[in-house]
Amino acid sequence: MRTKQFKAESKRLLELMINSIYTHREIFLRELISNASDAIDKLYYHSLSENLTGLSRDDFSIELALDKDARTLTITDNGCGMTKDELESNLGTIAKSGSLAFKQEEDGEHREDIDIIGQFGVGFYSAFMVASRVTVYSRPYGSDEAWKWESRGVEGYTIEPCEMDGHGTKIVLTLKENEGKENYDEFLDPHRVSALVKRYSDYIRYPIRMDMPARRLKEGCPEDKPEYEDYTEHETLNSMVPIWKKNKSELKDEDYNNFYKEKYFDFEDPALVIHSSTEGAATYNALLFIPARAPFNYYSRDYEKGLQLYASGVLIMDRCADLLPDCFSFVKGLVDSQDLSLNISREMLQHDRQLKVIAGRLEKKIHSELLSMLKNDREKYEKFWKNFGLQLKFGVYNDYGAKKDLLQDLLLFHSSSEEKLVTLSEYVGRMKESQKYIYYACGETVEKIGLLPQTELLRDQGYEILYLTDDVDEFALRMLFKYEDKEFKSVADKDLGLETEEEKEEIKKQNEENKDLLGFLRDALDGKVKEVRLSSRLKSHPVCLSSDGMVSLEMEKVLSAMPGEQKPKAERVLEVNASHPVFAAMRKLYADEGGRDRLKQYASLLYSQALLIEGMSIDDPVAFSNAICDLMSK
Repeated sequence: MRTKQFKAESKRLLELMINSIYTHREIFLRELISNASDAIDKLYYHSLSENLTGLSRDDFSIELALDKDARTLTITDNGCGMTKDELESNLGTIAKSGSLAFKQEEDGEHREDIDIIGQFGVGFYSAFMVASRVTVYSRPYGSDEAWKWESRGVEGYTIEPCEMDGHGTKIVLTLKENEGKENYDEFLDPHRVSALVKRYSDYIRYPIRMDMPARRLKEGCPEDKPEYEDYTEHETLNSMVPIWKKNKSELKDEDYNNFYKEKYFDFEDPALVIHSSTEGAATYNALLFIPARAPFNYYSRDYEKGLQLYASGVLIMDRCADLLPDCFSFVKGLVDSQDLSLNISREMLQHDRQLKVIAGRLEKKIHSELLSMLKNDREKYEKFWKNFGLQLKFGVYNDYGAKKDLLQDLLLFHSSSEEKLVTLSEYVGRMKESQKYIYYACGETVEKIGLLPQTELLRDQGYEILYLTDDVDEFALRMLFKYEDKEFKSVADKDLGLETEEEKEEIKKQNEENKDLLGFLRDALDGKVKEVRLSSRLKSHPVCLSSDGMVSLEMEKVLSAMPGEQKPKAERVLEVNASHPVFAAMRKLYADEGGRDRLKQYASLLYSQALLIEGMSIDDPVAFSNAICDLMSK
């Protein structure tokens, strides 16, 4: 029999996978059992969609057999089986998944009824981590032909006809000999194999059976001299009860963590587990997980949100996006409901009333669990916030603030006075009795915000300021508008609510007295600012930038960085400190006709200075540098 070669890229992948992809070689058993479950699912699916007779779900099973003398471990299923071409296609090319292809090809209403576990096409080859030879016998359902596929690994494989009773697939692993610290005998120990099944495959929905050694009291032996005999019992190794249908009292943290890491391919335990069972208007079991860290592609277009959706234990949809709002898209998990039809189509599902009820309850449950974490385990919540806080802030802003009331109590911001993350509730609880607004300032980092001239007066008077460092922050607060009847106010806004009526009148008077000078400075800046005015918010700094209108300076920076031809601009205002020596010098220059050219240069310098303080780029760095040099040389 001629040995067929794997394709070159498949051969390299096989070598890599055997040595690198799986850290623990015991995983091979989980992979092969999952493949067997897939094969049974396919046949069960056909029995539903094609009304096949003579097939009952109770007849399906996965059988394990150990032979210590022959050093073989055998996994047998009575699923759909494979033809010669399917053996060639699925097992001759690594990363070719028959399960995935089957799922993709099915276009009917039952397409999502299949619980396809092994969709990646490399799990089968994990067998070569422990086996020197793998032999596959397979006979498709409804066919009289059976085929044998055999391989010793990277050297290639053979396919030939064989005899086989009944449909399904039998995989025989001839285990490697022990070498050094590598002990392959453990996979011939029935207790070890049984423990692996319970650990990795306990929730497989078909019985996994194997002969297990046992002891019992011999019949007829005297009570004072008991004798025992060894015998073999054919046992079902798995509970077949999905973990999400078990009572919480039966489960430990380890059970949840192992299930999560195995099902969602994570190497860390989840940050939070939410296991809920609900009856009434919508009856369902939900098992939800919040990852310990954001997936590498979470904040990209490639990331897909959604929960697995089951109807009475049968998968309807692998990723049901309608079950999660975008603000909680980081949640992974599944929902199993008895109220959903097994044969429901995707189009019907989108309009299903029960689904909307479930989604609403899950949203409330996730919110309450996060709020509980925030109140009871602040350190843990702040780790969660580091990973997913940005998504919650996007959630406040998205859809015109539809979720703002849900999310506002979950938000955290850096604080000027606490020097740590604080909630809005904590901020309001510390507000001065006379304080009108919740103040915030925007910038690149907390350290840079603390240096802004606009914050100086507020901090000196003991007012707390929220420091916003993410692009979405100000948009989110603008969407919230107020919290507990306290409006949000940027430190760059025109009126901070700090001045008395007398102080307002005084600054108004000063602006009126110097209106010609201020108008000259505005004209000198040639349309770069809407206005130049004297300000009472500045103490030690000569100037700062503020804005009038709906678009702030920070919002302009964010919007200008986005693609598109239209770049919204803030109505910039250059504010000048009337008490600063620089203003006195400008008044002197303006009074002297010959000094007005110099005053224009001062206006440009101060405007560039204000831009740099705000973290914005200046139009002509070279001209700015030359102006400074010119000033220094006078």
